[in-house]
Amino acid sequence: MSASRRSGTTNELGPDEPEQPDRDGADLLAALLDGMDAALCAFDADGVVTHWNREAERILGWTAAEAVGRPGLAGWALRAADAEEVEGRLLSAMHAPGRQVHEFALLTKDGGRVLVRTQSAAVRGPDGKPAGVYCAFSEVHAQIDLERSIALSEALFEDASWGVVLVDADLRPAVVNAHAARALGTGRTSALGRPLGELLSQGVEELESALTHVLAEGAPPAPAEIWVSVRTPDGERRRCWRCGFVRLASPLAEEPVPLGVGWLFQDVTEAKQGDQEASLLRFRSNQLHRAARAAAECEDPVEAATVHLDFALAGFADHALIDRIAGGGTAAEGEDAPPVRLVRLAATPSGAPGPSLLAGRAGLPVRYPAGHPALSCVDRAGSVRASIGSAPADQAREWALARQWPDDAVHALCAVLRSRGRTLGVVTFLRGAGRSQFERSDAVYAEDVAVRIAGALDLAGLVGRE
Repeated sequence: MSASRRSGTTNELGPDEPEQPDRDGADLLAALLDGMDAALCAFDADGVVTHWNREAERILGWTAAEAVGRPGLAGWALRAADAEEVEGRLLSAMHAPGRQVHEFALLTKDGGRVLVRTQSAAVRGPDGKPAGVYCAFSEVHAQIDLERSIALSEALFEDASWGVVLVDADLRPAVVNAHAARALGTGRTSALGRPLGELLSQGVEELESALTHVLAEGAPPAPAEIWVSVRTPDGERRRCWRCGFVRLASPLAEEPVPLGVGWLFQDVTEAKQGDQEASLLRFRSNQLHRAARAAAECEDPVEAATVHLDFALAGFADHALIDRIAGGGTAAEGEDAPPVRLVRLAATPSGAPGPSLLAGRAGLPVRYPAGHPALSCVDRAGSVRASIGSAPADQAREWALARQWPDDAVHALCAVLRSRGRTLGVVTFLRGAGRSQFERSDAVYAEDVAVRIAGALDLAGLVGRE
């Protein structure tokens, strides 16, 4: 090599000669070998060591200067008793197609032993004939760890019974397993690269916030439960997912480079709904128990009825009304029965919250139009639900006022008051726009409350006749 080449400059070139590189092929080969993650050594056709990289030095402790030029591995990197067999297996790769994999123990410079797994293959000369063997090796436990990692990754994305999604740094799915694809209502490939907002209609902001946090700060200490609405061809599905997150970083970079987030989730909707229903049932049972104890201390049975109404209102409705059959009687049954007229007995205050207020004693019937839910409730002797849904505010207000209800009511539930086989009146529960519609489970609870109110009103009638 010329002085100019060693000094980092180039010789003067003719007009037709290409510029020569600053480094020759030997320097480049040495750099490539030393940069490998796997240990590598090579032998010529006679079994003499010709190459030895830094990873081999790290594992065994022998430097390249100590290894290159030695005839085989016997006596320094192999026990003499094992040398013949091991070297025979390695050099046999010169005359075998493809690569051969072996496991055996090598000696370290300090006298220890390391179990390694090797891959060896022939090195061909310019004439195509075997000129030697190269051997790449790594510690068995490191190789097993790698294989386990690969096997785990493949199993998660093929056979896992929970959703696994690899989300890239742009918060878009990069890999989706079969379970996650079913949960998202898409195919495994159709979900790739799409914004999460195209897959979810609700809960996407919370999910993206969690993913962003993981990218910036790392995995959270515990799983998170996120409610989402999944867009499907059959409509939206409300689901609760218990999610775990792990940040993924490249193992090849000197500093951690985020590759994305591993998002694992499991559908816990049924369990969550069961917990919520059980919690709600416990609360309502406690309210009924507390109401019964408080009503037992009331001297006036009508006051006891309002106590039951006030306890039932907590967490259940925004307003409540008690209407009794006009004249203090009961609803007549039969085709020739006169129309039922209802008189307001008690109502919750329409302004500031407080206990239910008893109506005046004028006994004027409430102007309920025909087909009113309260009148239908008396006719059927059963619960009636009504709702205007998500109508505009002015339309909802007209709907409520036309039915003699507070102007903010949008959902109603009427439960009949019956005692000793007679219909005494109706209790009506009302919800505003901030609450959901009444469900069947709500009707069951309202009927339990109605039974207690009816018993108190029946007692009030008996006391009044004494």
